[in-house]
Amino acid sequence: MERRSFLRVSVVGTAAAAFGGASWLNAFSAAADPGDGPYGPLLPADGNGLRLPDGFTGRIVAESGRRVGASDYVWHPAPDGGACFAAADGGGWVYVSNSEVPSTGGVGAIRFAGDGSVVDAYRILDGTDVNCAGGATPWGTWLSCEEVDRGEVYETDPFGVADPIVRPAMGVFKHEACAVDADRRVVYLTEDVPDGGFYRFTPSNWPDLSAGTLEILIGEPGQTSGAVTWARVPDPSAADEDTRHQVDGAKPFDGGEGCYYAAGTCWFTTKGDNRVWAYDADAGTIGLTYDDDSPLAGVDNVTGAASGDLFVAEDGDNLEICLITPDGIVAPFVRVEGHENSEITGPAFSPDGTRLYFSSQRGPSGQSEDGVTFEVRGPFRT
Repeated sequence: MERRSFLRVSVVGTAAAAFGGASWLNAFSAAADPGDGPYGPLLPADGNGLRLPDGFTGRIVAESGRRVGASDYVWHPAPDGGACFAAADGGGWVYVSNSEVPSTGGVGAIRFAGDGSVVDAYRILDGTDVNCAGGATPWGTWLSCEEVDRGEVYETDPFGVADPIVRPAMGVFKHEACAVDADRRVVYLTEDVPDGGFYRFTPSNWPDLSAGTLEILIGEPGQTSGAVTWARVPDPSAADEDTRHQVDGAKPFDGGEGCYYAAGTCWFTTKGDNRVWAYDADAGTIGLTYDDDSPLAGVDNVTGAASGDLFVAEDGDNLEICLITPDGIVAPFVRVEGHENSEITGPAFSPDGTRLYFSSQRGPSGQSEDGVTFEVRGPFRT
């Protein structure tokens, strides 16, 4: 089957519907604490080095330097941020994955059939620089972010039909991740430097990202809760001055990483101080969802499940994805053994919520050329 025959799609939104309700939002008003997770303890590692709760199974779907399934595509090095997109005809889904390497960077994709088998794999973006994380859009595109000093955002087609488009109006800086807030018609963006900004981009003509207004969050340097505001960044191209330094009072965040939006709240992580933040877009306030060092350390990419659970990947520590439940419990969900010099990247759920994809970016050898992409299947909460 030729990939160009696949129908265009929209990104899955099942998880967002579960993140509503005042009671759920109130549960995240205070930082979460370690506790027993809803799936129970992790069992001994399986043959792929995955420690999972009872009832869950894992498999490897791609390895850097090797062809994916029966396709001609050789899986890229250093797989990083990712997302899943459902086919409009109901015939499966695509998982996209950034490549966090210099100069060649870009994005690869794996097409799955409805039964989860690998149908195809291919490239959707080439020749970009250190593509780290990004974000899925409700109109079915993947925003791939360059994590370099003059990095940009590229809007790509998960099915490889439309050509990728660079979006400089979204700012030229060391991008990490982004999350689309379709309720307010804005996109939130993180910046991976020790004094990075937290941004929002408002397109002039939604959902066209070619032009619009870039703003940066305003708040006190040490502020961890309370009201915040936004101010326009005068020059998103950063021709003469870095975007984060153009506005007085911009609140610095210590190494912005993953970013995820659902039902009025945008969660984002900062690796420098190991925090998970929550921006309440309705109230215009920030708060801390997680502010501890165990069991979750090296916070990085973040996504959400239909149950309302947040899944946060670790860069370092003991290489886990931990979940944060709506009732404020933090617990490990999966641990990757034997990959001590790697990091966990790209967590994303399949359209039906029964499969979680993620990568060990540098695999067992600790080298970018040894990345491994996994699928975990099981009885995820709904």
